[in-house]
Amino acid sequence: MTQRMNRELPAEKVGHGDHLCLVFGDDAEKRRVATRYMTDGLALGERILYFTDQSSPEAVRGWLHAARVDVGEACARGRLQVVAARDSYLASGRFDPDAMIQTLYDEVRRSLDDGHTGLRVTGEMGWALRGMPGAELLPEYEKMITEVFAGNPASAVCHYDARLFGPDELAVFDHCHPLKVELTPLHGHGALRIVPAFQDGRRALRVIGSVDLQTTDLLAEALRTARSWPGDIRVDMSALEFIDLTGLRLLARTADSLGDGRILKVEHLPEMLRKVIRLAGLDRSPAFVVSPSGEVPPS
Repeated sequence: MTQRMNRELPAEKVGHGDHLCLVFGDDAEKRRVATRYMTDGLALGERILYFTDQSSPEAVRGWLHAARVDVGEACARGRLQVVAARDSYLASGRFDPDAMIQTLYDEVRRSLDDGHTGLRVTGEMGWALRGMPGAELLPEYEKMITEVFAGNPASAVCHYDARLFGPDELAVFDHCHPLKVELTPLHGHGALRIVPAFQDGRRALRVIGSVDLQTTDLLAEALRTARSWPGDIRVDMSALEFIDLTGLRLLARTADSLGDGRILKVEHLPEMLRKVIRLAGLDRSPAFVVSPSGEVPPS
């Protein structure tokens, strides 16, 4: 099966017309992304509209206060609106995608009429798991949002908590977005970047750049972090530039150490490196699974 890859953007690079999916596994990451997205928008003169679910409106305003935003002034001037989803577009007791799409069009127009440079919408989507009538239409709605913001001075980031949504559900919503938010790199400097990600709803490590004598320890540290995640470890090598034999041995040793039937899956590895693994005898463990470029082993 060919994996679908939607482009990742750091929160600080979101611009007009963008519609992104944020899949996160901890509250600190959600807060970091949401705070950066909102503060950048305020600095650009855009209006912020945040729909809460797991978080309270007070908590979200607290994030901004901690980021030295004058929250009272922003709210008073209409630059910031933080409201619970249940008190806004879910107040009728059901989810109506068509009505919500019209609301978004109206909010874009209102933002421009009031002198703002654009609109940033962000929302927590956990309500979709609580049996709300119309929630089954959420994937269709997510696809419609892309059309709302395309060509308009507006953007949206939709929050999906991996602790609430299952991998298959996350994959569906991920594929409804043309973009996704890049999570905070575990290592993001020099010749190697290692970025945690959710791909097709499952956690992964994206290795970008070169693994060599200078950077093997960074990969080892990232793999130790990944061992604390539930399930198998996926390592996406689609952006790998180079890896030496020491790095390949590290991957094999990590796989051997997992236990409990867990597997380390190395994805998108060039055929030449797969041959090196075979010649070095590193492919003997059933816990070490390697796939060629453009192919992903079944989950």
